[in-house]
Amino acid sequence: MIRIEWSDEAIGEIRAKYGEDATVWKLVSDTEGCGCAMNGVPALWGIRAPAQGELKAESNAFDVWYEQRHEVFFEERLRLTYRSDTRAFALISDSQIYSNRLRLEDRRAATVDA
Repeated sequence: MIRIEWSDEAIGEIRAKYGEDATVWKLVSDTEGCGCAMNGVPALWGIRAPAQGELKAESNAFDVWYEQRHEVFFEERLRLTYRSDTRAFALISDSQIYSNRLRLEDRRAATVDA
């Protein structure tokens, strides 16, 4: 199971940028345009609701869901921070930096409720 700890700065920036109702997110290893399913880039997608069969991560702030097949790309414990000087989110663990410029996409308009 994945656990995500959000910094206060990240929580504040999510709410400021995406609104108070942006409470459901999906952690993905996005392979679109990468050419190979093993060369994904971590991303967070704002969604309305999880798809059937997705797993819920433990989180101190928002509901975060992920596909079980993506679990292998992430460590069990992750931290999501925001740096105002670079205006970027970062996804890190104790042993690596997944992204210093984590891409967030608001896909709520494109998400169909399950």
